[in-house]
Amino acid sequence: MGRFTAFRFTADPPPSQVVVLVRHTGAARFAFNQCLALVKDALDVKHRGGSVVVPWSGFDLINAFNSWKVSAQAGRRFVVDSAGSATIATTGLSWRAQVCQQVCEEAAVDLGRALTAWADSRSGKRPGGRMGFPTFKRKSRTQPSFRIRCKTKAGRASIRVGDPMAGPRSICLPRIGVLGVREDTRRLRRMIRGGRAHIRYATVSCRAGRWTITVTVEAAHLHPARQHPPRPHADSGGWVGIDRGLTALVVAADTTGRQRLRVTDPPRPLRTALPRLRRLSRQVTRKRRGSRNRAEAVTRLARAHHRVANVRRHFLHKVANHLVKTHDRLALEDLYTAGLLRNRRLAAAISDAGWGQLARIIGYKQHWRGGQVTRAPRWYPSTKMCSACRIVGPALPLSVRVFRCDGCGHTADRDVNAAVNLAVWAEQHHIHTQPQTRDPEARGPVTKASRRTGSGQRPSAGATSPDDGGTHRYGHP
Repeated sequence: MGRFTAFRFTADPPPSQVVVLVRHTGAARFAFNQCLALVKDALDVKHRGGSVVVPWSGFDLINAFNSWKVSAQAGRRFVVDSAGSATIATTGLSWRAQVCQQVCEEAAVDLGRALTAWADSRSGKRPGGRMGFPTFKRKSRTQPSFRIRCKTKAGRASIRVGDPMAGPRSICLPRIGVLGVREDTRRLRRMIRGGRAHIRYATVSCRAGRWTITVTVEAAHLHPARQHPPRPHADSGGWVGIDRGLTALVVAADTTGRQRLRVTDPPRPLRTALPRLRRLSRQVTRKRRGSRNRAEAVTRLARAHHRVANVRRHFLHKVANHLVKTHDRLALEDLYTAGLLRNRRLAAAISDAGWGQLARIIGYKQHWRGGQVTRAPRWYPSTKMCSACRIVGPALPLSVRVFRCDGCGHTADRDVNAAVNLAVWAEQHHIHTQPQTRDPEARGPVTKASRRTGSGQRPSAGATSPDDGGTHRYGHP
């Protein structure tokens, strides 16, 4: 097994199963909040000078929650007989037998990862922006979701896709039962049947009123016929530069100046759906807070936003698939998208283009095929540098679409010139690297969904880790 991938299916549960799914999402949220409360209580005791072991890792949090849920602190249920005497019937959570216990354990693991990320961010071990301390999850603001890990007992997996007794379009989850899905599961079933994929876990979530099941599998490498042939270590050629823009979403060119791909007609789903989004947003504001009409209006608005994201994601996958199938070496520019979004005139267009998402998709798809992807430095002057004489000229405004060199008189399309410069940079700074596959348990960039980060401040406990104790035009021009 060499890579991790995910298959997302749209579930179609009946009302009886919706109740069960909602119960499991509530259990996951409750377990996360309770584990966070245990951590905060232990931190407060330690901050006051007490001697206590703070549960910090996922393993410690699971043990702490399992001990708490059967104690009297979690609740007690009394039974009163006819004589009026009360006896304790149940100690602990009375509903713990109604949900799969893995849901609570995975919620504790998620909290452990969040605490580790916060500690690493404070100590400087984690790159990127400052991470906040995890906060409690609210029912009204948290996306309902839970995760169940696949376990094998007596040669039978707990998560089964296309069970013969339930039909091909079904997924069987422990303690929940068989859930019907709308998409075809043939491809995943063939991979599992042939031993080329093993299910790791399944994530059930509800977005915009629609239930989805994401099955994460550990799959084998792609067939050698679908992979790029390896290049010699000394070979530094074959690079294709990719320039991302707004007028043309993607322009790809090699070092010789030949244009390999130009995507000039992206769908721009946000711009297309903006009138509808504005109308739905006005309907939400006109409804009384807490009413059923407002909840229904919010659901309609969420579905419209969800469709915009799906249209954009589908198109970016088409563009990325075409690039990684036809070229084994791709060079992109490290764009500072967060800084570019500060421009109020271009923020909507940049967000609608999905530059960062396209780079991420190209990265893991190219690694799957054994190719290489490199990124030029953020301040590399790919736009204002002449691809013929390598002279850096003045900055070009966005209205200028043709590059003209004052030194040698070279004239080229602005985007093609930038793509050629990126390819030349990759050829000059070629470093032979082997494709890497990251385990999704480490939360590497192999999943297609970003995870939320907590916010808020917590007083320092003395240590950072207190656990001491199609495109539509794919042809060449």
